[in-house]
Amino acid sequence: MKTNYELRYAAHPSDAKSYDTARLRNDFLIEKVFVADEVNMVYSMYDRMVVGGIMPLREVITLETIDPLKAPSFLFRREMGLFNVGGPGVVKAGDAQFELEYKEALYLGSGDRIVTFESKDAANPAKFYFNSTPAHRNYPDKKVTKKEAVTVEMGALEMSNHRNINKMIVNQVLPTCQLQMGMTELAPGSVWNTMPAHVHSRRMEAYFYFEVPQDQAVCHFMGEPDETRHIWMKGDQAVLSPEWSIHSAAATSNYTFIWGMGGENLDYGDQDFSKITDLK
Repeated sequence: MKTNYELRYAAHPSDAKSYDTARLRNDFLIEKVFVADEVNMVYSMYDRMVVGGIMPLREVITLETIDPLKAPSFLFRREMGLFNVGGPGVVKAGDAQFELEYKEALYLGSGDRIVTFESKDAANPAKFYFNSTPAHRNYPDKKVTKKEAVTVEMGALEMSNHRNINKMIVNQVLPTCQLQMGMTELAPGSVWNTMPAHVHSRRMEAYFYFEVPQDQAVCHFMGEPDETRHIWMKGDQAVLSPEWSIHSAAATSNYTFIWGMGGENLDYGDQDFSKITDLK
């Protein structure tokens, strides 16, 4: 196995206005999330969130600490939320073992322990997408299925945004320090997510897009409401969203995305909305 990581530094919104396409993609897009028998992650200076992917094929992969953490183990001072977006897999955290099917989630609290990941079938490998944030205390590990999620149906096909928001790692379901994660599924015929657009100045966010047909693409919108930018993305890619940036998208097909937030509060509704007609 191999562990890869890179650092991403925070950007001032006034500076980001001048970024060209290459700079936007370099600073915010995470193109390579899953590689067989590797751990790939980005350590972001936005609320110190780590975003990454683990794809065990023929090996059992151990979650290793990385130098920026300055800790004996990855979860020593961190909590983690992960979703399986591949075949059946197994996560072992200390003495606990969790079996995750497609679209099932797992919360891991902080603690100095060994965490491993494996697939049940190398021909249909598990793909574990994760977000991790600093934690001030330990909360219990918990597997979360869609049946246990707080699910909200929103939008309408007439507005091209009929979708189900599955809040899975949120304080209505389980306790966390600051991490919140969920999964939004767009209905066939719908392509817009998170409209009207919003920002939340006390939290950053990361989006991971999947179930995107191979010959289709997602156009992710970011930037200040009156100074928007866009990044074209493929399936199984992630993008960082600063606290000053909107985070919305439209695609050439319906799709599913996982959202993860870290920051100062756990109030999901703490958002500052922009009128659609005010976006520029």
